[in-house]
Amino acid sequence: MSATDFTTTIKVDQSPEDVFNAITNVRGWWSEEVEGNSAKLNDEFDYHYEDVHRCKVKLIEVVPNKKIVWLVEQNYFKFTEDKTEWTGTKPTFEISEKEGQTELHFTHFGLVPEYECFDICKEGWTNYIQNSLLKLITTGKGAPNASGKPQTDTEKKLSSK
Repeated sequence: MSATDFTTTIKVDQSPEDVFNAITNVRGWWSEEVEGNSAKLNDEFDYHYEDVHRCKVKLIEVVPNKKIVWLVEQNYFKFTEDKTEWTGTKPTFEISEKEGQTELHFTHFGLVPEYECFDICKEGWTNYIQNSLLKLITTGKGAPNASGKPQTDTEKKLSSK
């Protein structure tokens, strides 16, 4: 792991199984417009948010209640010069038990400050992990985006262009 890969952590009182099940419910916390499956090894799904961001993701490692690794196979950003910046990166969810709580440590391996999208992606992942996924785990209802339903300030700005 590079010290510059984006990372964020949350702790909850729910079980590792609850956290794992929430992560695999990508429609419940990231986007209502995900197409495909997102729970088992080799599942693939397409994420898109309007004409702002699209990507194709494959689950390349799944250890129930412990770890999920995505591989971004294709990516498109409307707002960067290199539209494919995420291609080949690995968003990784690691679940562990610490001091009576469940900890989710998220690292987007390959998402580094040198990327033009880094600040926007940092804002997005922080919102989707620290807010939407956390809400899905703790209340059963996340805050995913959808066309006409931006969740981050950047999505709101880019949606209006």
